[in-house]
Amino acid sequence: MKKLYLTLMLILFFATAAFAKVNINTATMEELTTLNGIGKTKAEAIVAYRTANGDFKTVDDLAKVKGIGDKIIEKIKPEITVGE
Repeated sequence: MKKLYLTLMLILFFATAAFAKVNINTATMEELTTLNGIGKTKAEAIVAYRTANGDFKTVDDLAKVKGIGDKIIEKIKPEITVGE
């Protein structure tokens, strides 16, 4: 019974983690690259912009990052947050 309970808890933990949004104000480059359309170069640009300019106020502020356009933002919008 303990094994079943532990298995259910692990499944719940991983399912929750899979649906967690990526906070673009705190995410590492590795976390950012998990987003569809964000590779190493764009992740570096996001981190560099954030470091130079401070936290993003809205998800749409990503458009201020070189190489990130409206198309990418619309694609990843359901997966990201600014910590609202």
